[in-house]
Amino acid sequence: MSAVLDKNGVPQTEGDGPRGLARLAYAFTGWAEKWFPDAFVFVILTLFAVVLGDLAIGASPLAIAKGFGDGFWSLIPFTMQMAMVAIAGYVVAASPPCTRLIDRLAAVPKTGRGAIAFVAFVSMIASLFNWALSLVLGGLLVRALARRANLKMDYRAAGAAAYLGLGATWALGLSSSSAMLQANPASLPKSISEISGVIPLSDTIFLPQSILMCVIIMACTIAVAYFSAPSGSTVKTAQDMGCDVSADAKVEEKAGRPGDWFEFSPVLPILVVLLAAGFIWTEFQAKSPLNVISNLNTYNFVFLMIGLLLHRNIRSFLKAVAKAVPTTAGVLIQFPFYGAIAAILTHVTGSDGVSISHHISELFVSIANGSTFPVVIGIYSAILGFLVPSGGGKWIIEAPYVLQAAKDLHAHMGWAVQVYNAAEALPNLINPFWMLPLLGVLGLRARDIVGFCFTQLIFNAPLVMFLLWGLALTL
Repeated sequence: MSAVLDKNGVPQTEGDGPRGLARLAYAFTGWAEKWFPDAFVFVILTLFAVVLGDLAIGASPLAIAKGFGDGFWSLIPFTMQMAMVAIAGYVVAASPPCTRLIDRLAAVPKTGRGAIAFVAFVSMIASLFNWALSLVLGGLLVRALARRANLKMDYRAAGAAAYLGLGATWALGLSSSSAMLQANPASLPKSISEISGVIPLSDTIFLPQSILMCVIIMACTIAVAYFSAPSGSTVKTAQDMGCDVSADAKVEEKAGRPGDWFEFSPVLPILVVLLAAGFIWTEFQAKSPLNVISNLNTYNFVFLMIGLLLHRNIRSFLKAVAKAVPTTAGVLIQFPFYGAIAAILTHVTGSDGVSISHHISELFVSIANGSTFPVVIGIYSAILGFLVPSGGGKWIIEAPYVLQAAKDLHAHMGWAVQVYNAAEALPNLINPFWMLPLLGVLGLRARDIVGFCFTQLIFNAPLVMFLLWGLALTL
């Protein structure tokens, strides 16, 4: 029997209906789907909030307008780099070898709950290398598991597990746009570099405390995914949800004319990859491994070359790229505005000769000390992350005053970046913005998986804050 939904989208039938935390999450998502505007609206609202703040401290309207224009194109290199992260991750995940790997991975779990925990593990591991790869790989793995007739797996919980890379760990690995930005002097805005300088990856994602935090979060998140998964009569399979999970038909294309040979031959991709391999070899010969992988251009270069090699021909590679490009729309249009906001925050001064960024950093210094700073900043970043769902863009807004406050309090600058990273992932768990690519793969709606994501948030939020505070004491 189909459940009757109330005005918030909460199933009203008894028995298998959501209860407790899941019911609250369904109510929240129902409200969000009705009232929550597009993420770009929040970018504009943030812009005008900063403008009003500048006016309040006595800044000139013309000075504000100049800051807006001067900063608008300041992030073009970083914008392109983040777009390429998404494209490269999608291209690799959609390659034929990766598809075959997914089919093999889908044969590993033996139980429905075990399958959900396994999806959570794969999603989080993949997110450490590329957040877009995590979403696509996780979604395709869930579909492959759902095709197993002998596996009774809750499709909603599995979908939520596939999202955990974005909701728990992505910013603690090489996907971290803030850590990568801080390690790249060529991409680092002057407004940030003047405060912190370059912060190497050895002081952020490869800090021992950061690695330990990541392992603990992963272990606890997998456990919650396993024990919160429905069992018995409460399981809703893909068929119960009306989702088509049949494998995509594989149409083998062949060259139809002599000129098509170049598009279908593996010769050109192999030659390109050999040339790329030579470049990577020279990079490792001239630089330390950390310096090589911390360069976003090199990182994206390697992923693209891997994708080209895995697709084996130019036609398949370009089809994957064409499918990946729409996922970058939010990055391309939002990041210029983030650059403008950062410029207004840091370069426009009021009647007292200081910027809003300076005033905010003074506020943090006044309410925090060296030990409470991680929790204060963590809570603030998590709340703001729901309104501005962009790890890299939001860091550019926050970094000037967060890093200034860390500097004034003599806190570890690299850990300040990791505080942001760990807290940044939390609002993703209940924000429909980043769910959209995954939901498209699964054929689900946000309300179908957010109940399980909200359960993760209830456990992860206090855990993350405790780890940010406790591990900071060891630095």
